[in-house]
Amino acid sequence: MSYSFEYIDIILLAMIAGFIFLRLRGILGKRTGFEGKAPSQLKEVLKTVNQDLTKKINDKFDDEAQKEFLKGAKIAYETIITDFSDNDNKITTSKPLLNNEIFNQFNQALKDRSSRGHFAEITFIGLNSATIKEHKKIGKIINVTVDFIAEVITCIKDRDKKIVSGDPEKIKKIYDTWVFSRDTSSPNPNWQLVNILT
Repeated sequence: MSYSFEYIDIILLAMIAGFIFLRLRGILGKRTGFEGKAPSQLKEVLKTVNQDLTKKINDKFDDEAQKEFLKGAKIAYETIITDFSDNDNKITTSKPLLNNEIFNQFNQALKDRSSRGHFAEITFIGLNSATIKEHKKIGKIINVTVDFIAEVITCIKDRDKKIVSGDPEKIKKIYDTWVFSRDTSSPNPNWQLVNILT
């Protein structure tokens, strides 16, 4: 008799397992492999979260946001100046910081300099100040105009390393007004240089 009860237990357990399997299959569906598609509800949730985060970042360009922006703008300024002014006559590290128009302008200027056989030697001494002159939002685009005052040592040399312009021993103060921009609807948080006013 005890053996018959054991068989009944096994049959009951098998039936329960089969029921659970069928329920899971009905809920989850049948998949033979990774289909590469997230459920529509998950997509909506991710989209909503991303929109909320973007909204929080972009709703206000307040004092705190401006301070954070200036930190990045200072780094961008030095990166662009040194990249444009180094002796390889190529835009490399600063390319992501430039919009297409500015990149093309810089690239053409470097080609012209290279065709003359000239090379720049720049030492970036430091940034004296960086202040936001104005900022405005047009639609989804934020434009921020920044006044920079910096000190550099700069000179241009020819192929024979003779000085064409500048002074390799003199610190020069430079004044620049640049416009940075970003699309607030984009998940990309990076700003780009879009205009040079002075």
